[in-house]
Amino acid sequence: MVNGSLDYGKAEAEFMYLLNNEIDKFNAFFMEQEEDFVIRHKELPQRIQKVIDKWGPNGTQPSEMEYKEEMAKIRKEIVNFHGEMVLLMNYSNVNYTGLAKILKKYDKRTGGVLRLPVIQKVLEQPFFTTDLISKLVKECETTIESVFPPLRKKRNGGKMAVPGEGIFKNTVAALLTMQEIRRGSSTYSHFSLPPLNLPDFDVIQSLQVPSPIPIP
Repeated sequence: MVNGSLDYGKAEAEFMYLLNNEIDKFNAFFMEQEEDFVIRHKELPQRIQKVIDKWGPNGTQPSEMEYKEEMAKIRKEIVNFHGEMVLLMNYSNVNYTGLAKILKKYDKRTGGVLRLPVIQKVLEQPFFTTDLISKLVKECETTIESVFPPLRKKRNGGKMAVPGEGIFKNTVAALLTMQEIRRGSSTYSHFSLPPLNLPDFDVIQSLQVPSPIPIP
């Protein structure tokens, strides 16, 4: 019996060692990406202003053609940047869900009770703390709204597509879906994804992004 307890304790220690190694990898990747996003986010207004100051109507070298071309490049980069941040938030969700499933399976096979205490610690890990990324996403959307030109109507009454707008709509829709998944429900438990704390999406109304299908 003593040997059995020792073997169980050793197996659990090895399991936790491997699990913590994976969590460390999640944190390292998440924090590296988060730091990169903060730097890129700070550079965006500077780049936009630089184009305005040089090629804009009151710039040092006013040129409508150069201005439009440079702003188009920046718009595309902002849309891609927004998508990357949404993907990082999804990375957080996917890895949390994976850890929860692994712990559930481990407890079921061993009769252990690791799931709850480990999940409580996971909720405090850097890779699961997405408040800063949520803030950057909102600010990025505000920038997109101010930089994207108004939709121009076609002669037949339709609307002209703005380059990159479709991609942006998709990433906003994905973010809203994540928000629905992480919203508390009647089946909420200690192991459910906590609600995703996101600011209001003013830009969504302007782009007419349809609401995601409610999660049952």
